[in-house]
Amino acid sequence: MGFEQLAELRDRLRAEKQQVQQVKTESAKPQKRKQPPKTKAREQDPAVEAIWRLQKHFPLAFPVNPAPKVPLKEGILKDAEQHLPLLGISLDQLKLGIAVWCRGGRYWSAMTENAPRLDLQGQPVGVVTAAQASHARQQARRHRMEARRNQAKAKAPADEKPLESTAASAAE
Repeated sequence: MGFEQLAELRDRLRAEKQQVQQVKTESAKPQKRKQPPKTKAREQDPAVEAIWRLQKHFPLAFPVNPAPKVPLKEGILKDAEQHLPLLGISLDQLKLGIAVWCRGGRYWSAMTENAPRLDLQGQPVGVVTAAQASHARQQARRHRMEARRNQAKAKAPADEKPLESTAASAAE
């Protein structure tokens, strides 16, 4: 699931939560309502939950889509570990969330040479080196190639079926 999809999911969840709250305040008799299934999806995915909490507490370092991502300080995990009680997540969730955040096109496109690296408060604490920028471009290229291969694999069985049925009808 891409970060754009995660951000869209988060926005939908917020909108649904607001609708539920409006219904509760409008009705005279409070009713217990089930949580929407999409809320459960966020709670079940530890990476999504961790990213959501990082965005909530550190919006300058973890901006919400459509804002571009920013290169993070090297060693950001150690800084974030100090805030585990505030975040309300486990160390493993934090590691997973940051790992997922630092993968993908939005992050890799932010990794340009001499771009400032930011700490949790959004303060510049270093810059992206030429080698790091080159690595990010390679990762983005590799990711695009894998996505194309996966699309080709997904389309291949669908494309083969009409050919097989055409060949079978021609044989008859």
